[in-house]
Amino acid sequence: MNFSFFKAEPQYRKLFVAGVVNGVGDRFSQVAMLTMLLQLTGSGLAVGVTMALRVLPFLVFGPLGGRLADRFARKRILIITDVVRVIFALSFLLVNSKEDIWIIYVSSFVLAAGEAIYAPTRKASIPQLIKKEHLVKVNPMEQVMVGIVLIGGAFSGGVVSYLFGPNISFVFNGASFLIAAWLISSIVFPETVGEKRPNHEETTHFTMLKKILLASVPLQIILLGECLIPLINGIDNVLISVYAVKIFKLGDMGVGLFYGALGIGLVLSFVIANRLKRNFLLIGFLCLMLEGVSLVLLSQSRYIMLAFLFFCSTAFMAGIGNTCFDTVLMREIPDKHQGTMFGIIATISNTLLGISMFLAGGALEFIPPRTLGLVGGLSFICVSILLALVFMMKKSQKGDHPVWRKNRCE
Repeated sequence: MNFSFFKAEPQYRKLFVAGVVNGVGDRFSQVAMLTMLLQLTGSGLAVGVTMALRVLPFLVFGPLGGRLADRFARKRILIITDVVRVIFALSFLLVNSKEDIWIIYVSSFVLAAGEAIYAPTRKASIPQLIKKEHLVKVNPMEQVMVGIVLIGGAFSGGVVSYLFGPNISFVFNGASFLIAAWLISSIVFPETVGEKRPNHEETTHFTMLKKILLASVPLQIILLGECLIPLINGIDNVLISVYAVKIFKLGDMGVGLFYGALGIGLVLSFVIANRLKRNFLLIGFLCLMLEGVSLVLLSQSRYIMLAFLFFCSTAFMAGIGNTCFDTVLMREIPDKHQGTMFGIIATISNTLLGISMFLAGGALEFIPPRTLGLVGGLSFICVSILLALVFMMKKSQKGDHPVWRKNRCE
């Protein structure tokens, strides 16, 4: 952990801790809720519907969250979304029978809608809270945060729910939202961005976004990646539990073990990502390719320990790659437009991820898990090569164009 960076950026430190608390609580609740749903219904369809309801709200609320982040004070948006979600996080306590399943569906949708507003607002807040020269350092920390959430939430949440019952997880989730809101209330946000804009500026706002996109080759490449990578990501998201339960016969503890491996990989990625200084896109492409290689090897692994290591390796490469791409985004997009752009990206990626998970689940009815995993890994490799080729072609076409010469990412 980079304690010197935390010391230098006290406002981001509070946002980081709030993200950990918020994320761990949500993972606790998710594990307990899905377990309870299976116990009450015994239906895989019910689980599929619930997972879809956690993704679909991004289609509507993702762009809305981005727009709100660019029009209103971001601190206020973060606090309000956390406080409102407390009620729905605790509503799972009211589920006692199959007739109460509608509460799970409604609350899952609202909680996901809140996250769709919260996520782009939080991401757009980061450049406001830190010094520009620390952008390279902050994105590795974001991957560490996700890793901590996976280890402390998904893995530990399953153990807690098993030992003490699901209700303790639901209460913990509600409390986590309140604690996160309290932490964010103590953050000092600058007032230069995130304030309400007059209506007559809306056209100018979107015209400027179009100009930013057309002028930035790295941004174009990343948006292309956001349209392709989630379509493959759904495969390995679905296969985590399938590998644990059906292939290695480890049950629920195996699911937690493999999620824990992902968390470990993301935390370890900080060691490399924190040292990167340049060539972020090319490094990101390389990590995407190596992530695909890890998934290919995982699909053919016959030993639990090797599978655990390949899950770690996959997340390790993903953490470095995500750091590279997020750093490029934060450098290329002006602060006042970041909320809208991050909202658009979240909408695209989460919508396509939901479609991918649905298709992957259906494909498993006809394709063996290992074969599907092999296809997913090879697809990652192909996408990385495609993105690299498009980038090199675009770069050669730009040549000495003044816009390209001003690019800060390569």
